[in-house]
Amino acid sequence: MTFDLRDAEAAMAALRRVSSEHPIDLAIVNAGVSCAMGDGVEAESWEIASDVLAVNIGGAITTVWGVLPQMRRRGAGQIAIVSSLAAYFGLPVTPVYCASKAALKTYGEAMRGWLAPQGIAVNVILPGFVRTPMGDASPGPKPWRMSPDRAATLIRRGLEHNRARIAFPRTLAWGMWCLSLLPAAVSHRLVCAMGYGP
Repeated sequence: MTFDLRDAEAAMAALRRVSSEHPIDLAIVNAGVSCAMGDGVEAESWEIASDVLAVNIGGAITTVWGVLPQMRRRGAGQIAIVSSLAAYFGLPVTPVYCASKAALKTYGEAMRGWLAPQGIAVNVILPGFVRTPMGDASPGPKPWRMSPDRAATLIRRGLEHNRARIAFPRTLAWGMWCLSLLPAAVSHRLVCAMGYGP
């Protein structure tokens, strides 16, 4: 079954229909598109930005609310929300994408706290660079880039242990987390020095 996650009502109805017919034990919410700043001083266009937000945030939340009612009725289930290490600190080359992933990180962490007493696990996945067409097209350096198989193994292990955050690769995750703690001016200088600046 395929559907357009930008049509929230139709997508939610389809997901609820599937959930009622086939109980979903694990939903991996991985709706995502990206965009980058162009050359020069032009900002991301509103049309592109709104598409990124509609899919990355709206599509993800639509998916969660599509599968959630049946999970709550059963008092069981697991929802994995795919964010990004870019959620820790915004990169100047992809502002709207970073904003969308930061929103998903916060949303997933909040939903985990709300749903845990109801028997439903929520995990936030924060991958770094993975060898995919979307990952390959992202601007800037791609340190510690890993294969899809390796990323899938790390995600599976994290889900099996019900980790709140499944962040990888470890060195890059630690570095991005540190950027979120440093004074913003320092973090911006470091990010630009690493090749993610204008």
